[in-house]
Amino acid sequence: MVVPVIDFSKLDGAQRAETMAQIANGCEEWGFFQLVNHGIPLELLERVKKVCSECYRVREAGFKSSEPVRTLDALVEAERRGEAVVPVDDMDWEDIFYIHDGNQWPSDPPAFKETMREYRAELRKLAERVMAAMDENLGLEKGAIERAFSGDGRHEPFFGTKVSHYPPCPRPDLITGLRAHTDAGGVILLFQDDQVGGLEVLKDGEWIDVQPLAGAIVVNTGDQIEVLSNGRYRSAWHRVLPMRDGNRRSIASFYNPANEATISPAVSSVCGEYPKYVFGDYMDVYAKQKFQPKEPRFEAVKAPKSSPAA
Repeated sequence: MVVPVIDFSKLDGAQRAETMAQIANGCEEWGFFQLVNHGIPLELLERVKKVCSECYRVREAGFKSSEPVRTLDALVEAERRGEAVVPVDDMDWEDIFYIHDGNQWPSDPPAFKETMREYRAELRKLAERVMAAMDENLGLEKGAIERAFSGDGRHEPFFGTKVSHYPPCPRPDLITGLRAHTDAGGVILLFQDDQVGGLEVLKDGEWIDVQPLAGAIVVNTGDQIEVLSNGRYRSAWHRVLPMRDGNRRSIASFYNPANEATISPAVSSVCGEYPKYVFGDYMDVYAKQKFQPKEPRFEAVKAPKSSPAA
């Protein structure tokens, strides 16, 4: 099995119906698909790779002294002494930082801020085009998902970007790159490394590589799309394996509801309904249960909350 690859440039041409069907299949059967010819200039993507790699070089010394590295070193040393060791299952071999409109961005390298502002603007437009296709495939009015995420325009949806690196790991058998999880939010657009693999998605009980593909943007659906679609689209479990060789770069942008927005099914179902809740309440639960099954998270927000409805 191969994660679907969709030529997004055909969405507005003679092959629109076929492209829409491919998007529907990616959402319904996988929760993951890759977009090529998506309209983001390849020259911009090259600049993003450059500034993010340069930014990690500034941070590299910090990762080498981080808790995951110290923990792994201690396990390896204990093994040398002949002691039995157990792989770490509550820690990730990952260097990360987040950028969004309200926080401090790195200033080294100097081109980072300008490049990432330009990139994020392009990604946001792409996310909105993907959501419009989802609206149509689900039989919803145009802009329905965007309106849900903004509380009918009363709040600003959250758009954040996570810049990650997964440095070479000497003992990938003893630690994870990133533990298996589903994403809490709405639509996630990932610009992943096109040389170093490691990202896997769970499909029909089997872990499948999300194959590196130059210039592609990986799209996956988060928990809120599952709720809005009443389970027709599923948020997919995914993970990152640590690699002995190569420094994997991963730039994930999240188009999420505003914390104040109320999320509820927009599509009817004969199999029962997902709950209605305020997104901020869901995030409170998710922060504690990210790496646990998602169904209890939905159950936990079913009870009435004190937060005002959006």
